[in-house]
Amino acid sequence: MLHSEWIYENIMDSMSEGVITINYEGVITYINTAGIYILGLGDRNIVNMKFAECFLDSRDNVDFVQVFMDAVSDRTVSHEKIIPYNRNGEVRHLRLLTSLLANQEPEKTDVIGVFGDLSDLIELQDALKAMERIEELNKQLNRRNELLQKTFGRYLSDEIVNELTESPQGLTLGGRKRIVTVLMSDLRGFTALCEHIEPEPMILMLNHYLEEMIDAIEKYNGTLIEIEGDGILAVFGALGEDPAHAEHAVAAALSMQSRLTQVNAWNEERGYPNLQMGIGINSGEAIVGNIGSEKRTRFNVIGSQVNLCGRIESYTVDGQVFISPNTRELVSAELTISGRMVVRPKGVEEELELYQIAAIGEPYNLKGRDETREPEPLSEPIPVSFYRLENKHETAIPYFGGIMAVSTDTAVLNTQTPLSVYDNIRINAGGKLLCKVVEEKKDGYLLRYTSIPVGYAEWLIENTEKNNKKKG
Repeated sequence: MLHSEWIYENIMDSMSEGVITINYEGVITYINTAGIYILGLGDRNIVNMKFAECFLDSRDNVDFVQVFMDAVSDRTVSHEKIIPYNRNGEVRHLRLLTSLLANQEPEKTDVIGVFGDLSDLIELQDALKAMERIEELNKQLNRRNELLQKTFGRYLSDEIVNELTESPQGLTLGGRKRIVTVLMSDLRGFTALCEHIEPEPMILMLNHYLEEMIDAIEKYNGTLIEIEGDGILAVFGALGEDPAHAEHAVAAALSMQSRLTQVNAWNEERGYPNLQMGIGINSGEAIVGNIGSEKRTRFNVIGSQVNLCGRIESYTVDGQVFISPNTRELVSAELTISGRMVVRPKGVEEELELYQIAAIGEPYNLKGRDETREPEPLSEPIPVSFYRLENKHETAIPYFGGIMAVSTDTAVLNTQTPLSVYDNIRINAGGKLLCKVVEEKKDGYLLRYTSIPVGYAEWLIENTEKNNKKKG
């Protein structure tokens, strides 16, 4: 072997690409070590064998043969393709470049093929493409989840939406028993207000009110269960562990009452009426979970303790937050109790002492809203007729009495008709003046207004002037 040939052989064998040459008669004249490995020839010596005999016996390698045929049929350019190649049953991807060898007689031109195995690179590219696809799918999934959050979030609390989207059992029907704290709030006399306000400003006012109240609930880890008209039902400790669920509910309630002052200031700027709200809170065992049917399901909280919370809320008047003994027992923060009352709610066998909460200490440091003013005595009683309210329905029998003293939200009623504390009555006073009896006094019953009609102020001025004229 000549020295130049030896150098040539060493160069060819040191290459990572395969090299094969075929003469004008179709005989393989050379293949280097890399070529033998890439083509999976093993110990098989194909030099001096017909190219067709070596590679045309497998239909799987037609593309490999075709690139060499292209070099023969079109001699003006080199030919390059990435082709599949069956190597002993394993499909590899080869980058194959074929062209004619230069400096030879045109009729006796040899063909050279240079090829490399790109399988690993292609697999890597496929993997990268797969990763890019996965990343894109993840982005789509995140966008979908964000859309779900935004869409459902307008109807459900964030906690419930997270439960639905993150847990495989999120939509499964059924519930579980938990010790929770339930909060119910309601606007006093809101139905009567609706009769005097157009629908559009009414919805605007109600939405602004609800936005503030819901924000207060969620700030203290509450889960909004339901908005029914002007009423709110929320639960604390239903999703996840919250050992302080009772005091979180109390803090939320006081924050709600405090925010109502700001809401009413906003209402006043726009000529809307003031809103009055009472809140009841109770703690105990309840069932929380997805309740309904396969077609229609909603996250809810049910049980006797929930019903009792509704009863407690019904005893409140504007600005009040009443809690049950169960809730008070669970609260470790310092509470400022501004009043107590003993009631016997419907469905409860024993009397129940309720606590009116004015403030909660560290770490919350929150105060509620108590805008009650003492009624000022009138020079002469204003005669009135009134009706008892039972389950929000008036009795058919009218009763009579006299207003002895008034303030913006309270009055003293003197009547021969026996009334009980927390009775609800409706007085004809410039419209339907809804009141709750909150205390029995020597000169009559102290009333707290729960809904003030539009004509009340004019009625009061008119009757006060009449009394002054009589006195004069």
